[in-house]
This record gives sequence, structure tokens and C-alpha cells, in this order.
Amino acid sequence: MFNKSFKLILTLVAVMLITSACSFSTSTSSKSQTVDGSVFASSDKGNTWKLLTAVPSVAARPGSIADINVNLMSMDPQDSQAIYLASIERGLYYTYNITEGWRAVSGLPRTTINDVKVDPKSKCIIYAAIGNQVYRSDDCSRSWTQIYFDSNTSVLVRSIAIDHYNTRNIYLGTSRGDIIKSIDGGASWRTIHRLNDGVLRLVISPLDSRLIFVATNRGKIYSFNSNTNTNAVASADIDANFQVENWTDINTALESFNPGPYFRDLIINKKDNLIFLATEKVILRSADNGMTWENLNLIQTEKDAVINAIAVNPENSDEIYYVTNTAFIKSIDGGVTWTSKNLPTKRAGRDLLIDYKNPNIIYLGTRKLEK
Repeated sequence: MFNKSFKLILTLVAVMLITSACSFSTSTSSKSQTVDGSVFASSDKGNTWKLLTAVPSVAARPGSIADINVNLMSMDPQDSQAIYLASIERGLYYTYNITEGWRAVSGLPRTTINDVKVDPKSKCIIYAAIGNQVYRSDDCSRSWTQIYFDSNTSVLVRSIAIDHYNTRNIYLGTSRGDIIKSIDGGASWRTIHRLNDGVLRLVISPLDSRLIFVATNRGKIYSFNSNTNTNAVASADIDANFQVENWTDINTALESFNPGPYFRDLIINKKDNLIFLATEKVILRSADNGMTWENLNLIQTEKDAVINAIAVNPENSDEIYYVTNTAFIKSIDGGVTWTSKNLPTKRAGRDLLIDYKNPNIIYLGTRKLEK
């Protein structure tokens, strides 16, 4: 009798989730501006949005992550329906199908997740940066092992980057300014470069995994080449894997655009190798790995612009999206013209994620506005 009742409850929960979240489409009327929700999805490139925050539960009502603040979202490179949500002060969540709800990762601390990345060749290997530590899961987030610990507890591991050609090569960026590399999947580490500025983001070129871009706390941008000998055996060959070559200061090329100190994102489009750099005030584009740049003319003046996040269609780099505290803004002609809509929430836009298999689908992560 108990088993039958339990199965009935699970069935009802599933029906509730499916009927409430089977379609992304919803209006963005003025009424929707009062919605307090953390994650929205659009199936029509941001024209309409649906709040998708359900958490499956055997209780009468499903749970919800509507009240959390999103730090960032990360998509599995092999499965675009698998999304990981790094929250602020609430731990890590994941979904394998957003219409079926989110699940909390129980094996990690319920705190701020600085970054999360999925191995490009093995979807069950996941890395998460929390405070001064990095954790690895080999079983699709069921269990976790600490693979990096910084002895200075005030240091934050802010960025994780995985070599898509040889996924045993992993890079970390820290708030102290270290760029740290592992060539054995996180079993051991070596610092390969130090900056006098904290590292905010490491971005590996999708066309050449040896080319890595660095964004710092003060909004500076650099690039370098990292050796990646996949069959290193001799000590000299192993040492060569930790060499940094062609360190390039890109900031001279950026000075005339006055990008400001507040970095937001750096995106490299695999299809045409265009690089998009977003700061709080500007969006810049480069066709030559950052040697020269052009400024995209935004709707707002640079004085009034407050860019929080940017996304670019991986199949068509003319489609550019960004969010502010109140608006979702897009261009379909490479930044020549823009259209703007109110966000579907009273919260601020925090992150944008495009489904690389179906670029019509866009995910919006939000956070509460600070008063």
C-alpha cells in the first residue's frame, strides 16, 4: 500500500512539473516585471520568457530555486540540456532537462560557487571552484573530491578552464594573480605565471587549445600560449608542459576604447574566431586574436551603460545579446542596430547562456538588486 501511494505521489509531482514547465513561451508584459525569479528560459531568442525554477519533491508542492541569486551558469559541452547553476551562497544546482526541474548538489558546501566546468569529453567529470578550493566529481556530481587547496584562505579560485584537446590539462585563475596548471586531471599542480592583479577569467580558444586569454580584476586582458605535450614522460618534457610562451599584453590595443576596470565577459566564436570583450561600459570585437578591436555602438551612451552579461549566437556571430539591471538587449546585424525589452523580472540580469544545439533557446540567470 505504501509503495502504491508513494508512486502515486511521484506521478502527481511529475505531472505538475510537466504541465507547469513544458513550454518556454510566456509574455513579458508589465505585470511580469514583478516576478522574483532566478532562472528564465526563452525558446524564441528572448522575445518571450518563462520562469523555470521548480525542484522535484515528494511533497504536495514542488520546491523552488526562485529566490536564489545566480553567480553563473555553465552548459555541458556534450549535452546542451545539462546545465549547472553556480549560486551565490546557496551551493551548486544542476538540471538535465530544465522543464523537469533543478536538483541541488548535496556533496558540496552550500556556499558561493565561483566557477563550474564540465570535462569536454566526459560529461560525468565536473570541476567546481569554491573559496580557496577546487573539487572534482567523476560520477556526475554524486560524490566530490577536493583536488586543490590554497593555504591562504583569503585567496579565491575564480576561474577554471579545461583544455578541450587534452582534458587532463586544467587551468586555474586565482584572486592572488596566479595562473595554475595541472597536466594530470588535477592530481598535481604548478603555478605557470603570476600577475600583480587578480585573475577573473581564463578563456581557452575553441580553435586552438594552446591559446589562452586572461582577464584580470582591474579589467586588463592578456593572452599566452601554453605547451601541451600529451605524451610527456621525461622530466624535461614534463617541464615543457608548464612553459608559458608568447605572453601578450593586449591592453595597449584597448586603451583608445576606454573599456574601464569592470570586466564582464570574453567570448570566442568557434565558427569565425571573432572575439567579443564586454566590460561594464562597452562591447568590443576583434577578428585577429585581440591585436585590433572595434567598438560596437550601443543604444546607451558609455556613461549610462551598465552591462552585466553578454552572449553571442555560436552559429551566427551577428546575433549579440546583453543584459543590464532592467533590460534585455539584442542585435541581429552585428551591432549595427539594437532592440531592447524589459527583463521578465524585477531582478537584475546576471548571466546569459545560449543553447549551442538550438540557438533559439536562451537562458537568463538573475540576482536581486542591492538596495
